[in-house]
Amino acid sequence: MFRSVLFLSCAFGLSAIAVMAAPLIGRMDGDNYVSPTAQFRIRAPVLTELGGTISDTENVVTFQDNYGTHISVACFPMDASQRWEYDTRGLRDYLLFFFTDVVMANFASRFRGASVESARFLPDLQGGALIGYSLLPGGSHFEHLSRVLDGPPADPAVAKRGTLIFVRDRHVYAISIELAERVTQRSTYRLTKEEEDNQLSTRLTAILERVSFTNDRPRTP
Repeated sequence: MFRSVLFLSCAFGLSAIAVMAAPLIGRMDGDNYVSPTAQFRIRAPVLTELGGTISDTENVVTFQDNYGTHISVACFPMDASQRWEYDTRGLRDYLLFFFTDVVMANFASRFRGASVESARFLPDLQGGALIGYSLLPGGSHFEHLSRVLDGPPADPAVAKRGTLIFVRDRHVYAISIELAERVTQRSTYRLTKEEEDNQLSTRLTAILERVSFTNDRPRTP
């Protein structure tokens, strides 16, 4: 049940490009988006006045604009099976399991050839967090920005996403962003893998700083 709900919710978040935003399930409180369960709030990283959109489900909120932003923040309560996985594996292996068996399974079902590029554990962030880097052929939300007007379509770019995963107060959080420049600057793009990883890590950390939690207890599965 947990994986099927996650799959559908993440699939929604990843397909939110170029659609009119539906009424929110969560709510806006000034510049802050508040999740439907009020488990967390986040200062919105897009401006609706400049065409930014906010869409959500019960568990995932997606922020997007045409200037290089595509961010999803997911928050899922841990059911009994997930708590068992956590207790059996321990934090580090559980986060890797969640990335490979849940997040990447979703990507692989949508983008043929999706692969894990690398992952690293950050013991000092949120009591222990993991950043996973994935390559998604044809999986960019900014493909349309890289095409020449009236020109022949280029081969679909290989998008790169970073996903920050951590556990807090019996919930699993997954913050995911795309490195837009890899697609929008295709002909002049020169970043190395290490530079890409650093960019994504820095941006994910900056997004996390926008988030506040209703319950400030550390991870307690």
